[in-house]
Amino acid sequence: MARATNRLTARTVTNLKEPGRYADGGGLYLQIGPTGTKAWLFMFTRDGKRREMGLGSLHDVTLAEARQRAEEARRLTLDGLDPLTHRSAAKAARKEAEAAPTFGAFADALVESLERGFRNDKHIYQWRQTLGPAYCSAIRDKKLTDITTDDVLAVLQPVWMEKNETASRLRGRIEKVLDAAKAKGLRTGENPARWRGHLDTLLPKRQKLQRGHHPALPYADVPAFLAALRKREAMAARAMEFTILTAARSGEVLGATWSEIDMETRTWTVPASRMKAGREHRVPLTDPAMSILKALEVARPETGDGFVFPGQRPKRPLSGMAMEMLLRRQKLEITVHGFRSSFRDWAAEETGFPREIAEAALAHVVGDATERAYRRGDALEKRREMMAAWASHCTHPVGEKEG
Repeated sequence: MARATNRLTARTVTNLKEPGRYADGGGLYLQIGPTGTKAWLFMFTRDGKRREMGLGSLHDVTLAEARQRAEEARRLTLDGLDPLTHRSAAKAARKEAEAAPTFGAFADALVESLERGFRNDKHIYQWRQTLGPAYCSAIRDKKLTDITTDDVLAVLQPVWMEKNETASRLRGRIEKVLDAAKAKGLRTGENPARWRGHLDTLLPKRQKLQRGHHPALPYADVPAFLAALRKREAMAARAMEFTILTAARSGEVLGATWSEIDMETRTWTVPASRMKAGREHRVPLTDPAMSILKALEVARPETGDGFVFPGQRPKRPLSGMAMEMLLRRQKLEITVHGFRSSFRDWAAEETGFPREIAEAALAHVVGDATERAYRRGDALEKRREMMAAWASHCTHPVGEKEG
């Protein structure tokens, strides 16, 4: 019985030359082929039939390793399992795991597929920025299947208190990426980036956090800023000047097409599909705003459409980051969106225009549903007067008082 297993020795294995099978015991054999090649074989019985399972060549697998592999196979047979089927399933699982995309690769592909649904280039940039190495370096190289709650927390915690608005959006975008991965069968189980009933128990609640804001330039400094801006010839400078004069959102300006501009009535009509509130918005165009449009009109396509502020890429508007980068180069700690606050402060502190008119100029929803039902107009002409006053303030010679 002592010779039932471990019959072979390392020296014997090396010295054997004759083709044939040499038993080590317990179903393990050394098989020598007609050309002298040596390989390990495990023999077992399954459903009354004799079966063979290769364990590797002698060149790659030592005697000790072959015995360990044979032992693992024997345990499977004792448990009523087929070691061949088990090995095939394990190989398939490893292959699937190796083929599974990383979070970074999948996130990049997802943003690209969603690109058409974004309102402007700035949104695309924000998604790529937050899901890119700047914030997600800790998980971008991880397999989608391996990402856990701890991984998500490692991304969120460093910015949760300092940049809570950005961190909140980042969490939502990670959640969307992982939901999309699950929908495609690349993940299973709960989403580790889910807020309600999950991360809300591990991170400070939103209402306890200081919300983000848009640093603004004091309205008294806008004329000087605009005067310096006019000395720049870049398209971004013209777009920013137009944005300030119209008190519009940067996305609305960048997406503006010539078909939305009525040069005769001096009105810019932004369709509901491009407005944050989902309602059409008419913008009265002042003399300075018209001057910008007339200067750009020389490059206007003959078809009448096309972007008012075109970008470098064909049939694409100016990048959403173009104006922000212009501010960064001037080392100004303000945002483009902040000029809407400059306008609102000016209207409240320097004019007698009703609050509702200023809010309408900003395309804000004012009042409840009943109040809005009774006030169906958009007060375009009243706003035209206010925007003319704003333009006068913005373009007044620096150092002189308005009359």
